[in-house]
Amino acid sequence: MSRMDDEHGPLVDLGTERPQVPARARNMSPIVPRASISGRALVAVVAIMTFLASITTGTVLLVSASAAEWQSEVASEITMQVRPQAGRDLERDVNAAAEAMRTQPGIVQVKPFSKDESARLLEPWLGSGLSIEQLPVPRVVVARVQPGTTLDLAGLRRAVTQVAPSASVDDHRAWIERMRSMTGATVFAGIGILVLVIAATIISVSFATRGAMAANRPIVEVLHFVGAGDRYIANHFLRHFLRLGLEGGVIGGGAAMLGFGFSESIAAWFSGTPVGDQFAALLGTFSLPPSGYLALAVQAVAIAAITAWASRRTLFATLDDID
Repeated sequence: MSRMDDEHGPLVDLGTERPQVPARARNMSPIVPRASISGRALVAVVAIMTFLASITTGTVLLVSASAAEWQSEVASEITMQVRPQAGRDLERDVNAAAEAMRTQPGIVQVKPFSKDESARLLEPWLGSGLSIEQLPVPRVVVARVQPGTTLDLAGLRRAVTQVAPSASVDDHRAWIERMRSMTGATVFAGIGILVLVIAATIISVSFATRGAMAANRPIVEVLHFVGAGDRYIANHFLRHFLRLGLEGGVIGGGAAMLGFGFSESIAAWFSGTPVGDQFAALLGTFSLPPSGYLALAVQAVAIAAITAWASRRTLFATLDDID
């Protein structure tokens, strides 16, 4: 063997380019690779999940705030309709019913709508060129209730019908209940979507942790068998996946915050237009308060913590299999 080596020489002569890696640098290499393909994929998954969760949470907050504003506005008003009746003067009945409402405790403002104002209320459905002189269009009287006042609605109805038998009073209670039901359904739907997002995140992190364990199984087994405790090994994975979760959470949550901020600018640009008025009627000013942005930031950190917790839980289960 030595004769053959002397005759042919070394197969590869590295010369002065032989790599010299200090032992300290080798020892400081992380157990879990920092820039692996699976790590980048997990960052993308967490970013997408955080973005979807933030959009859902922000939308729920917007709808809840708008619904609360609707309910407060509707609950502060009472509407009365006085229908035309044969043999009675409609104008006299309207004025008498409005005066009866003014005498009720808790009512601070009463506004009867004139014939022209009532016609303008019907223009979106009947158009502006239609004469309503021959139509039995009721006259509307709107009364504003002092906030915090419990109104005697039964007594108000009796007082109004005594002077105007064709009058009817509506406190919008059915409409408020519908809005509460819609708001509750929206909140429950948002919670359901958040639960699905968190479940998908946990599953993704579990698979990523198993992949990292499979790629580094020989190193983990050596550490495990030479006496390294499960907690020592798990802490390396915990820090690794917490960093990935925070990175994905910052990307997804930041993108969602920028989206909501940009939507406020768009709403301001379209303010006063039919499209802008429709969005304002549905979602108010379409702007999140500072507490909403704080909730999105806390949610992003929570998803990162869930990512680290899921990886730690999966790691301990894998280490039990090694034992």
